[in-house]
Amino acid sequence: MPELPEVEIVKRSLKNRVKYKKIKKIIITNRNLRFKVQKNFEILLEGRLITSISRFSKYIIISLDNHNYCLIHLGMSGTLHLIDHKKKEKITNLSFYHSKILPKKHNHIKIKFSNFTIIYNDPRRFGFFKLLNNKKELKQYFQRFGPEATSSKYNFRYIKNRFLNKKKNIKNYLLDQNFVSGIGNIYANEILFHSKINPFKSAKKLTNKEISKLAKYSKLVLKLSIKFGGSSIKDFKNLKGISGLFQNNFKVYNRENKNCVTKNCKGKIIKIFISNRSSFFCKFCQK
Repeated sequence: MPELPEVEIVKRSLKNRVKYKKIKKIIITNRNLRFKVQKNFEILLEGRLITSISRFSKYIIISLDNHNYCLIHLGMSGTLHLIDHKKKEKITNLSFYHSKILPKKHNHIKIKFSNFTIIYNDPRRFGFFKLLNNKKELKQYFQRFGPEATSSKYNFRYIKNRFLNKKKNIKNYLLDQNFVSGIGNIYANEILFHSKINPFKSAKKLTNKEISKLAKYSKLVLKLSIKFGGSSIKDFKNLKGISGLFQNNFKVYNRENKNCVTKNCKGKIIKIFISNRSSFFCKFCQK
């Protein structure tokens, strides 16, 4: 599932191609995504100029010239592909999972521009598109979300206040989008390793030092991943043919039974499941 860094890379790719471009036509072959695509989706988008592309958490936000917004969430398996009308691209995938070229099946939405088409592919159909009428609706939609892990609002004081008397384990807290936005399973594992915190540890038992590390490494790990172009777990390469490289820097994720990378540590990485999510950690470094 694409996490914040991967979605950020997709947002940047889209911004380079669709900003200030007019949508010529929308073709929907399957409206039954996670949420059914609105009946008037095509009417409201066709002819509109895209004024900006932004992101919050794992959502891509398309701003239109009539002050409407289109949200895109890629879900578990959604990818965006760019098809150039003038030349055949070897790589079409703007996202970080699944096929590098446009699959023949599960292409549910086509957004046509003058010289290219953006196609939404999603085999599992957990992603969705949603139209919002104005900035107030956009703000209301994201009210339930916690601050992004990379923002200044996600700091020691915020975490400390939220963890008071909370029994829930820290791993599940990091995956709770109401607490902090944008962290998924891959990066939760990496953040906890850097912070030297056991994923089973109760939030209320974290020391001030551990909370400070959590705030610090949440930002550091995500920003580093964005710098390296995200994590290409399934051999993804972007439109320029460049793979995401952050997976080369994994300390624990997908490293079960391998030696811990911490200097002088003789432990091996353990894989366990917390709330049906795979968790990787070193029991010697993370206590």
